[in-house]
Amino acid sequence: MSGGPAVAVPPPDRLPDGTAVGLDPRVRHRDGGTTLLGGSPLRLVRLQPRARELLRGDRLVVRDAVTAVLAARLVDAGLAHPEPAGAPAGELTVVVPVKDRPAELDRLLTALRADPETAAVPVLVVDDGSADPAAVTAIAGRHRARVLRHTTARGPAAARNAGMRAATTDLVAFLDSDCVPLPGWSVPLARHTADPRLALVAPRITALPADGGGWVAPYEAAVSALDMGPHPAPVAPGTAVPYLPSAAMVARRHALGDGFDEAMRVAEDVDLVWRLVAAGWRVRYEPSAAVAHEHRSAPGEWLRRRAFYGTGAALLAARHGAAVAPLVVSPWSAAAWALALTGRRSGVLAGAAVLAVATGRLAPRLARPGQRAPVGLAAVLVVRGSAAAGKTLVRSVTRHHWPLALAAAAVSRRARRGVAAAAVADAVLAWWPHRGRVGLLRFAAGRRLEDLSYGAGLWAGALRARDPRALLPARPAPMPPSPNRLRPTGSLVESRESGHDGRTMDPSPRTTT
Repeated sequence: MSGGPAVAVPPPDRLPDGTAVGLDPRVRHRDGGTTLLGGSPLRLVRLQPRARELLRGDRLVVRDAVTAVLAARLVDAGLAHPEPAGAPAGELTVVVPVKDRPAELDRLLTALRADPETAAVPVLVVDDGSADPAAVTAIAGRHRARVLRHTTARGPAAARNAGMRAATTDLVAFLDSDCVPLPGWSVPLARHTADPRLALVAPRITALPADGGGWVAPYEAAVSALDMGPHPAPVAPGTAVPYLPSAAMVARRHALGDGFDEAMRVAEDVDLVWRLVAAGWRVRYEPSAAVAHEHRSAPGEWLRRRAFYGTGAALLAARHGAAVAPLVVSPWSAAAWALALTGRRSGVLAGAAVLAVATGRLAPRLARPGQRAPVGLAAVLVVRGSAAAGKTLVRSVTRHHWPLALAAAAVSRRARRGVAAAAVADAVLAWWPHRGRVGLLRFAAGRRLEDLSYGAGLWAGALRARDPRALLPARPAPMPPSPNRLRPTGSLVESRESGHDGRTMDPSPRTTT
């Protein structure tokens, strides 16, 4: 269903010899090491004897076609991650889209030139209609950067595409002007391109230390949507890392084809990632590389931007359909929660019965040939999935569908209590991992205001487009066959998806020049 500019056709899937991959520390060994449980979506993977022998020590080095196949399947399932150590695919050019902000541009270029790894790389500054182009040109000149200029602003997608087309190197790094790359940031990213099927890789984006910043700054530093977290991951819709922000990323230039969709002024980075994945390219998140970002912290501007980002969901729905669904939950979990939330004892018991039936249906799918179905494991997975579904249902009430929740609360005392409980539970659960960085009251206030703004933009975008798909929930779907997916069976591994339930999709990228 994906539309938009064309991307290149990926080469045959073959990790190069010498590539090392290691199991994700969160993967659990079961059945004496013959089974792995992990990945995103959650999978139960059985290793054949040959695979267990090759994966001894939870690490595998590609030596031949067999090890290349096993490594690729583990990596694409999120069960293992490459340990890039080889030479990158080629030379690098840095592309910086900018509109005004000369001080921020100077800070970025100073950091680039101070890093030995990027001190001599070509830099293309794309001036997207700055009010004072002479200031941009002067700063670029001081840092030996070439300037391309749009006389009128054409948007960040067009600016990045112009820089990509003007570059002559195999690799292109996109950096927004409000970023400050940390020393050595480019090395692990470029090394990932030794994999010929990798199109795009992005670093972790952290908050740039700043004086003051108001009450928003600590909240934004803790939970910015630019920060994809501490764990490396494959990137694809429906996984733990569903998209990457274009504030900082390294791309294989020819893989991007026609590049970003210039008709999109927001969410164009999410769209590009999803088109690349649909075409069969790999996209990865690599948090060992880091780029600092100057987060917006003025409350008014911050809230306006959140509403603007929410409007991008309708654009993505038009191009990618249910991939942008704000809530994905199985009918089993939905039914169990609907019964439990009646507040009656009979409803709670009926909900428990639904989960018991789901457990009975899942257990045979997890069974090894000739052995009893693992009912205990199935129960754990069902409860885990239903708990995740409950958490995302709460998130939906407070973020994506708060206008409906507000309308229900206006006419029902029970709904008012439920919405208030959801708002408190959502804030506390989200704050707990960051409790050492920001106070609960500040965090709760920031979360509720951000959700109100994003949800308002989400609904405004859907109404403007006359397309409700960005508001509609979806049910989990089997992963489609693709060169980038762990197939259900194979000579080395056998896989069963066992926990694809309860997620929210928030494509909230920061895409400003």
